[in-house]
Amino acid sequence: MTIKIKFCGAAGTVTGSCYWVRTESCQFLIDCGLFQGTKTLKALNYDQFPFLPSEIDFVLLTHAHTDHSAMVPKLINAGFRGPVYAIHATKELLNYMLPDSGYIQEIEVSRLNQRNQRRGKPQVKPIYTQKEAELALSQIQGVDYGVWIELGRNVEARFWNAGHILGSASIEMKIQDNGKMRKLLFSGDIGPDHKLFHEDPDAPSGFDFVICESTYGGRNRQDVSIPERRKILANEINQAMAAGGALVIPSFAVERTQELLLDISWLLQNEKIPGSLVFLDSPLAIRITAVFAKFAEALQNVGKHTPPFKHSSFRFTESVDESKSIAGYTEGVIILAASGMCDAGRIRHHLKNHLWRPKSTILLVGYQAEGTLGSLLEKGLKSVKIMGEAIQVRARIRKIDIYSGHADGAGLIQWIDARSPIESGLFLTHGNKEALYSLKSDILNSGFDENKLLIPMLDDDYELTSSGKVSRITDVSKRLNVEQLDKPDWHNELAQLTLDVRAVLEQANGDDHRKDILAQLRKSLLKEGKGQGHAR
Repeated sequence: MTIKIKFCGAAGTVTGSCYWVRTESCQFLIDCGLFQGTKTLKALNYDQFPFLPSEIDFVLLTHAHTDHSAMVPKLINAGFRGPVYAIHATKELLNYMLPDSGYIQEIEVSRLNQRNQRRGKPQVKPIYTQKEAELALSQIQGVDYGVWIELGRNVEARFWNAGHILGSASIEMKIQDNGKMRKLLFSGDIGPDHKLFHEDPDAPSGFDFVICESTYGGRNRQDVSIPERRKILANEINQAMAAGGALVIPSFAVERTQELLLDISWLLQNEKIPGSLVFLDSPLAIRITAVFAKFAEALQNVGKHTPPFKHSSFRFTESVDESKSIAGYTEGVIILAASGMCDAGRIRHHLKNHLWRPKSTILLVGYQAEGTLGSLLEKGLKSVKIMGEAIQVRARIRKIDIYSGHADGAGLIQWIDARSPIESGLFLTHGNKEALYSLKSDILNSGFDENKLLIPMLDDDYELTSSGKVSRITDVSKRLNVEQLDKPDWHNELAQLTLDVRAVLEQANGDDHRKDILAQLRKSLLKEGKGQGHAR
């Protein structure tokens, strides 16, 4: 049997990382992550896996971000009984992140079921519950960087620092294939050089196959030192405070929040920004910050003489009542809350409270996947829906790209070049269409053999033969078309249409004019043969 690899996620899109590998002796997964973005993509989280979980022997996790790890409890519920291997810090983070993911799903499904009941639609179940996530933790085993792990007959793996977040790793594998040893490397998410907390990404060179992420393919950032970055952040904070409103920062609970806390603490201590109250309104981020403090000795650029991530102006709000009390502050405060893409969690309440305020500022500090609320704000939409309510966007929307946990296009090229020679195949994954093909172009311009460069789409399956050839398996079923992977879906279009219709109606010249507009819209729907029952 040749080695086979099926790209069950993060192929033609950014999220849902999951690669199913089959060898002559075992089957395993690299990552098992949640799809994020459009409702069409997120619906895949509720479907069956494109493999039998009971036949998977083990799972290797590159890091703790939900799009790489958060489907592990569902995998276990579906019959997987093997070990899940991850770096010790990743295991520690997952002790909090997986139960939190289950809790969020329970809350969101509860709200959805309330709406479904009113609409006469069937009830739905969460992907998994908080309790189920807690039970799944016992199958996760912590490992060290640089140590070979025997995973079964003729299969070994070791983890290398990927420099992305605490505990992130690239995974090197040696697989015996028809009497020949094949070497594979799964990049995970690659961090930039000189990141605040971590050493530069590292891994050996000389592989048969490399599977590499491409999140920022074709996009190059200016190298920013820590002092320069703090100067940029200070400028954003000072402008927000001068505008007379609050500063709301949607922040990822892992890494981004801790970087911001460290920098804001430094700016306050050195009087580079006014002495504002800083709310961290995320129970998960608060717990993750404690994990970072626990591993502080292993982090770069963290002061060893004072407790990191602390300042007298910081207020960590865990309870619901504490969170609600923040709504009383409409000016002169900084609010950090998850999630970073504004798709779930307490950030949506703060956006609902501040997006319509012209004096408030929303500062985006990370990647925004297509179809998320964060991406809509990034694109400059003037009206959005939050929890079913239309909100006018009058606040200042700002974005800075100085906290990215991903290597940029040039950094990815440098990382790939350092892995050379890559003898048989380089797969590009974990990127949208623009990023994937921009990175492909840059790689080819560097002299890489075009015949060895592949861009798999969701559910594509390949044979990696012992002779070094790569062949695509053609008789596979596809869960989504390529066009559905990287574009706003009809749910996004419908939400925008309802906002546009309301805006036109509000600006119409009287009720008679509004009735005429609605009559024309109803006539158009009837003509297309859609929504007839609702149009009457």
